[in-house]
Amino acid sequence: MIEANGIYKSFYVASQPLQVLNNVSLLIKQGEFVSLMGPSGSGKSTLLYILGGLDSADSGSVSIDGRQLSGLSDAAASAMRRDSIGFVFQAYNLIDNLSVEENILLPALLGGKKRESMLPWLEELLQGIGMHSHRKHRPAELSGGQQQRTALARALINRPKVIFADEPTGNLDSRNGAEVLELLGKMNRQYGVTILMVTHSEDAALSSGRVIRLRDGQIISAPDELMI
Repeated sequence: MIEANGIYKSFYVASQPLQVLNNVSLLIKQGEFVSLMGPSGSGKSTLLYILGGLDSADSGSVSIDGRQLSGLSDAAASAMRRDSIGFVFQAYNLIDNLSVEENILLPALLGGKKRESMLPWLEELLQGIGMHSHRKHRPAELSGGQQQRTALARALINRPKVIFADEPTGNLDSRNGAEVLELLGKMNRQYGVTILMVTHSEDAALSSGRVIRLRDGQIISAPDELMI
């Protein structure tokens, strides 16, 4: 489902190149739930953004479900990110003046889908994340855990094949973080969506089926077998 080959990425700091990713290759199969771990500065978030098409590599190739990202036009890449990929970020990124249900529906409506056609799926997602009674609330009226659960449902609204999650529990206490991880696992099992999650937490990584570890821009461990 996700394949990267020979990814290199550098940033420039005071006109000097700083290599962030050094010849990174990986393969994530359809339906896997994989954690991407490494110390601060190891390149894990940069790799996630490149795999999701939010950033570009200096060299190397990335494909999602057999489609090469580098060969897509800007419009096609944008459509792919909207329709085939869901994103979840540490900071939730909800729209302040929209309700829970409006935030969830936004990617579908931006893609040209009719609100009425999305209502049955919206109801299922609201029930699944335990937010049905808060559907009319705005982000300022929600806890951090409730906001992140809303963001998870928003990531699922277009029925993506892949969800990229960047430190989804980073702003949450242990109880709310555990609930979000449980929901990610449920999405993976119930809907078959492939999940790649960046995390610095060993406890969070235990919720996934496999852990890929980075250090200094290189993969140092990527077991092929699923963890039990």
